[in-house]
Amino acid sequence: MKVIKVLFMFILFPIFGFSQIGGEAEVYLTGDRIDAKFNGGGIDNFTEFLHKEFDYSKVTKPGKLEAAFTIDIQGNVTKIRIIQILDIESATEFIRVLKKCPKWEPAQRNGKPISIEIKYPMVFRAK
Repeated sequence: MKVIKVLFMFILFPIFGFSQIGGEAEVYLTGDRIDAKFNGGGIDNFTEFLHKEFDYSKVTKPGKLEAAFTIDIQGNVTKIRIIQILDIESATEFIRVLKKCPKWEPAQRNGKPISIEIKYPMVFRAK
């Protein structure tokens, strides 16, 4: 009886566990994903918009500022948050510009719009 229990614990149990993990991974791999587009282009168009709208006089010191935001299924910029703060003035300006951002064309999976999160860094150098 002990031999059967040991056999089950070391041979059959890991096989069941592996098949469950394999099944979960398949859920995330199905379907073609198309990235969100900003003004008909990609992140380069967004960077151009950001550089035009951002008031660089609000930046008081060199360093890195990083924000994360979600592009929802309607193409709106939502859930804006600062991940890495440089100073309060530049973070506030970054949020202002993101709130002013026009709609994106949402990302898609299997032809249906999906929401995605984008992390966007800005690095400021000393003059």
